[in-house]
Amino acid sequence: MKIQVLDTTLRDGAQGFGVSFTEHDKRKIIKSLDALGVDYIEAGNFALEEDMKIFDSVETLALTSAEIVAFGATCHPYTSAKDDEALKRIAHTDVRCVSIFGKASLSHVREILRTTPEENLRIIRDTVLFLKENGKRVFFDAEHFFDGYSDDAPYALSVLKAAEEAGAEVITLCDTNGGMLPDIVGMVTERVKELFPNTAIGIHCHNDLGMATACTLSGVLAGASHVQVTVSGIGERCGNANLSTVLPLLQLKMGYQLIPKENLEKLTATARYINEVANRSFDESEPFVGGSAFCHKAGMHVDAVNKNPASFEHIEPSLVGNERNTLISSLSGRSAIFAKLREIFPEATKTSPAVSAAVERIKALEAEGYRFEDAEASLTLRLSETWTGKDQNKFFELKNFRVMISESQNATEPMCSAQIKIAVGGADEITAAEGEGPVNALDLALRKALTRFYPSIAGIRLCDYKVRVLDSGSNTASKVLVRVSTTDNSTVWRTVGVSPDIIDASWQALSDSMVYFLEKQGL
Repeated sequence: MKIQVLDTTLRDGAQGFGVSFTEHDKRKIIKSLDALGVDYIEAGNFALEEDMKIFDSVETLALTSAEIVAFGATCHPYTSAKDDEALKRIAHTDVRCVSIFGKASLSHVREILRTTPEENLRIIRDTVLFLKENGKRVFFDAEHFFDGYSDDAPYALSVLKAAEEAGAEVITLCDTNGGMLPDIVGMVTERVKELFPNTAIGIHCHNDLGMATACTLSGVLAGASHVQVTVSGIGERCGNANLSTVLPLLQLKMGYQLIPKENLEKLTATARYINEVANRSFDESEPFVGGSAFCHKAGMHVDAVNKNPASFEHIEPSLVGNERNTLISSLSGRSAIFAKLREIFPEATKTSPAVSAAVERIKALEAEGYRFEDAEASLTLRLSETWTGKDQNKFFELKNFRVMISESQNATEPMCSAQIKIAVGGADEITAAEGEGPVNALDLALRKALTRFYPSIAGIRLCDYKVRVLDSGSNTASKVLVRVSTTDNSTVWRTVGVSPDIIDASWQALSDSMVYFLEKQGL
């Protein structure tokens, strides 16, 4: 059975705390979702001028699989849809699909909309008919439907009937408050499907109880054939049903068809890319697509997965474009380190001398304060050095660097600068940079120096920087652990440094991040 997917990241997702999109952001996200293969992309609200820029130029998007949907409200009570300026404008764009929301809760009709039940039904019919007469496909979102059904089921159903009779091709049941339990959603959706057998039923759930995904699945099991979701579940208050969870659950676990099977491998990269465009920190604990989704840390778990992946993995990670990750820590045994080494060097065997050497080296580094479970890039470099017996940094040699903090007479804050000298293939490069702090200045100076020899360095950036004091009892002489996260806008890698000197620890982590990237480039 085919389930339609409407992604509302750019509309409902944009209502989430701290989320905003420029027009350029929206176009990039639309392209990414189109490549994933969703059916519909709700690109904004046609009552907002900034969103109309997308709707006015929809043909320039040149989409291959998705249809752009414009979202908006019915006309106001005691007015006509043909006189509504926002409705008239969207009616004359090239947008072919329009989502219209109307009140399905009698209390909302009286207390929020401040009109009569009969007038609410009239404006729903009038709005849907007006858009249909102007050649639009109309989806009707029954706002607060489940609450309205609980309070007055006959009226809530009459709202759906008004939309269907006016020509809406999808009627979406909305748990706008996010307060419904899955069994209630399933029971009510089943009843609606019985009463409206010839109309597609949609489901739109919010996550205020942490159950948006479960409620969406219940709706589908009860007969809904249209799901509304957002990337990473972003949205108003606690968010919406998560595209990255709902899609593989329905397609891989429950046998429904949502997107082309081969496109499912794009899911992880798509989720990461859209979070990056939205300038959000990606939640590594997300099911299916998170960096922790297929991570194994305990030695017994690692050993079991090496023998039979299904022992601790519910699907093959590659099905959703993710990958297995073995975390190395004090809980890891020889099997875990061997598994990680073999990921890098498939020819490694359990009896290889390098395995014992790697185990000893990792233990020695951890004794110094290094932690590799969230610094896989640094771990990869250290294991590669152990296997090859060579320093992994074949790309550049640090000659020296100097970081300076000085007071400026014309500034209220200290001015930081860094000077660095490196050598690449016998050629020296000396650069300097100013930054918001000493680490930022060092980072900028290093990138500036390396870009001359490796132009691709310009395409990466530091996206997270954390410092942890390891032995606070030593006061200012304490060692610090620095973690750095770096991204090329499609993947993220993490590196680590340890030293009593925070600048030195930062240098270790920054240097590793550059070397790891250049290794990935195959240079």
